[in-house]
Amino acid sequence: MDWFHSVSLWNFILSLGFVKGSFVVDVTQSSYQAEENHNITLEWTFTTKADMSISALKILCYMNNDHEHITLYFLHDGVEFSEDQDKKFSGRVQSDKDGLREGRIRLQLSRLRTEDSGLYLCEVDTGYGRGYNSCRVTVSESKPEKTETTQQPRSLQPPNLNEETKGGLIIFGVVFICISLVLWGLMFYQNCKEHRRSPSRRTREILMKTFSEVGP
Repeated sequence: MDWFHSVSLWNFILSLGFVKGSFVVDVTQSSYQAEENHNITLEWTFTTKADMSISALKILCYMNNDHEHITLYFLHDGVEFSEDQDKKFSGRVQSDKDGLREGRIRLQLSRLRTEDSGLYLCEVDTGYGRGYNSCRVTVSESKPEKTETTQQPRSLQPPNLNEETKGGLIIFGVVFICISLVLWGLMFYQNCKEHRRSPSRRTREILMKTFSEVGP
């Protein structure tokens, strides 16, 4: 910022300490709430006249943060001075100069940051009136997006067995195997016992033939 711009900006701030006549500067919205990385549009309106000249218009918009003025937008005698804009807002402010003839000041602030939170004031001098108004901006941290998961149909989902249920099934399986082995062993033992008691048909024939040959 050169010496001429510094002096004109300082004189402009000092000259806006009062309101002249019925001139009014109004704010479209008194407070804004948004998440970081989003955009907002700040808007003020002021009283116009049919013979109002843009070349006589002076506008200063800034953020008041801890008693520090951080320039958001500066227009002097109808000319925008981007070099007076604080580097904090560099490349993030877009103005609608065409709306000035209708008494509208529209500033789009993009890619919001949490440190953009604060009180924003806009001071206007038209040559026939001076005034200002303010609005508050609150920027919160962005919330993480929730990812939707596709739930499988209940009939296709495997049963969710807890540790206690799994342990019971294992014990049941072991007991079942033990009982089966015991029953199978008993059946095998019974069959062996029956074979010992009743000789086979072939054995009986051999015994009968032997006894007949020996005779009485």
